Amino acid sequence: MSTIVVLFNLKTGVNRDEYEEWARSVDIPSVRRLPGCSSFNVLRGERLLDGSPSVPYAYVELIQVDDMTDFMTAVSAPAAQAVAAQFREFAEGATFMVTESIE
Repeated sequence: MSTIVVLFNLKTGVNRDEYEEWARSVDIPSVRRLPGCSSFNVLRGERLLDGSPSVPYAYVELIQVDDMTDFMTAVSAPAAQAVAAQFREFAEGATFMVTESIE
């Protein structure tokens, strides 16, 4: 199983509450329905463990993928591309990293 880790900040001028409402109502349910996806969570960075309020990324997405072929086919479909286009309206400099557990 792979985990896609997405690290990003919001674009300047984007309202956090507006983004989070879109994430809850559109992004999260859409991604969770994609074939190959077994789990999807969006996390908001709050602070560093040392207490510093300055985090390098405002948001982290964790997408658990149990079948990468099915998932990549699904994200190429027009409906998924429409959601991705909406995401790009909110997010700036998103990094998508495919990871594998070492256990």
